[in-house]
Amino acid sequence: MKLNKSIIGMIHVDALAGTPHYKGSFQSIVDKALDEACTYQKAGIDILMIENMFDVPYMNRKVGPEITASMAVIAREIKREINLPLGMQILAGANNDAMAASLVSGADFISAEGFVFSHIADEGQMDACAGELMRYRKEIGAQNVKVFCDIKKKHSSHALTSDVDIVETAKAAEFFLSDGVIVTGASTGAIASVDELKATKAAVKIPVLIGSGVTLDNVDQYLAYADAIIVGSHFKEGGFWRNPVSEKIVKRFMEKVASLR
Repeated sequence: MKLNKSIIGMIHVDALAGTPHYKGSFQSIVDKALDEACTYQKAGIDILMIENMFDVPYMNRKVGPEITASMAVIAREIKREINLPLGMQILAGANNDAMAASLVSGADFISAEGFVFSHIADEGQMDACAGELMRYRKEIGAQNVKVFCDIKKKHSSHALTSDVDIVETAKAAEFFLSDGVIVTGASTGAIASVDELKATKAAVKIPVLIGSGVTLDNVDQYLAYADAIIVGSHFKEGGFWRNPVSEKIVKRFMEKVASLR
């Protein structure tokens, strides 16, 4: 899977079984995810990604088998219908689960939290998982599933590693065999630092992605340096992540991207 200035459209799947907001119909969750995938495809998106963002409050690293199975089924159904690369993230930091679900569903990559160093997330302390995750990928034969890892993760305190800047974090992720790094803002939808993007891109040879805060108005700033951009909130009606994907907004965004490539 080549990124080549790709735009990744985020699908926030509805709350899954066992979580407080689950509404009792798994099929409706699958149907909604498929509808949004089709909307993205019609609007010209390059790559799709699914995330269990409605599963609040999130577990720290460990989710139940029902979550892993659900994400695998949703991903498989999307891959059967939509001929686009697909990634997934299972919150919070359930990277092995995302790897397993990606392998069986045919998904192409995962977004991994807590890959190198430690940080304090909403869910509690998260320690580095690179050694475990990359060994697990090898063990189950999932080397074709790429690992793009967050560095200086949003929704987190990095006081424990305040003396390690984002460039050194990216270098560590590259050394620990990450296939790419993701630079984000401080929270969902928050603008990422263009200066941090530039510095990270200059420091590593692996792809650098932007994971939050990109809009129609600022995409040119990021696309000049990033290998790919993950967009969620901006593609939703009203710019709010809980709302449905807007085909009109995605199409306008992709038309601008086409003019910048």
